[in-house]
Amino acid sequence: MKIKLLSAFILLTTLGMNAQTITESDLKEIRSSFTLNPATKAIQNALTTDENIKSLALNRDLQGKIDHFFKYRVTVKGITDQKSSGRCWMFTSMNVMRPLAMDKYGLDKFDFSHNYLYFWDLFEKSNLFLENIITTGQTSMDDRAVSEFFKSPVGDGGVWNLYFNAAEKYGIVPQDVMPETAQSNNTNQFIKILNERLRKGGYDLREMTANGKKATELRQQKKVILADVYRILALCLGEPPTTFTWRYKDKKGDIKVLKNYTPKQFYNDIKPADYSLENYIMIMNDPTREYYKVYEIQNDRNTVEGINWIYLNLPNEDIKKATLASIKANEPMYASCDVGKQSNRETGVLDPKMYDYESLFGVKLEMEKKARILTRQSGSTHAMTLIGCDVDENEKPVKWEFENSWGESAGNKGYLTFTDSWFNEYLFRVVIHRKYLDQKAISSLKQKPILLPVWDYMN
Repeated sequence: MKIKLLSAFILLTTLGMNAQTITESDLKEIRSSFTLNPATKAIQNALTTDENIKSLALNRDLQGKIDHFFKYRVTVKGITDQKSSGRCWMFTSMNVMRPLAMDKYGLDKFDFSHNYLYFWDLFEKSNLFLENIITTGQTSMDDRAVSEFFKSPVGDGGVWNLYFNAAEKYGIVPQDVMPETAQSNNTNQFIKILNERLRKGGYDLREMTANGKKATELRQQKKVILADVYRILALCLGEPPTTFTWRYKDKKGDIKVLKNYTPKQFYNDIKPADYSLENYIMIMNDPTREYYKVYEIQNDRNTVEGINWIYLNLPNEDIKKATLASIKANEPMYASCDVGKQSNRETGVLDPKMYDYESLFGVKLEMEKKARILTRQSGSTHAMTLIGCDVDENEKPVKWEFENSWGESAGNKGYLTFTDSWFNEYLFRVVIHRKYLDQKAISSLKQKPILLPVWDYMN
């Protein structure tokens, strides 16, 4: 501990010795670079009057040039709405499954209960957090991993593997069986309360460890904490059923009933026969790391026994070939991207040149994808279902389409169109059946994953 503190002191001292203050001469030179000529004055007037910078930077040359028509498009079944929650990964995972359920039961409309699986996701994340605290009980609070655990014990965010872990363990149910609540639709406040209880519980467990308590005593206390977690979740989300009866009307108008069904039965009835970790692969475009390598992010899961986030890193061109093949076969895919970048939410069009901030401000902003990732300027922020691709006369992709989960009023009636160049810059990962990968990618899957830390920038 003393060595760590000494190293930190030396680093800060060195930085202080080498750092340079802004002098009067520096300031004079910098101020002189800003000339308030008529053009600059007009820009200043616009920026200080209109609070919407995006509207001022909108590239007019692009407007009306990108349509929403696609040569290849998966059969889709309507738009969902995650409301004010960060459950996009869960909605997307279920949106991939929704057409299967509708076909099986002959429905025109259908959705799963995201609230049901959300309950179990948060409950399992709470257990994982407490287990991590017990495991690191004798590690300094300054340790980077311990700090990361306490920074956000649980949250809405996630990736496809979290859906797989929770659904395999607890199953899924129709929306009617466990509808959304005020708190599942707007999760911010109750998550804060849940995390407050978990941080207190985590701290108490560390104090017990410091006082020499045995593992059996720590785990008994963990159950006490988890009982409180269950109470908070049940009060805010409702208590999840162990069995259910579901009445529904099919597209023919006939009333059908599923009696005394378990969530696991319902999940197993709907999922594809080959829905497994061996067949469904997360592929990623991360130019900061070597391609055709498999990576695993430590502790990036929700259940203790579940799988971490594991991905095969591939060049964009390989990902495009595979995803186009899946779309042509009418198979939608889980995908995630940096949705906020160069995205026109009114028209539902995403293109790297949608907003020209460089011209507006007269400064250089452009960075390559690798640099944006390493500097935290860009990263995956939102999951959506990849469903469409338009191509030119040579079958080369021109643009793609997402099915979003922000309701029908967002974008193009709930869908987003993104150009192929936007795909290159801001699409990060896709979950796809291995049959659409080429032989080189499939061979790469045999490698032992390279383990990345819990604080990895792709997390």
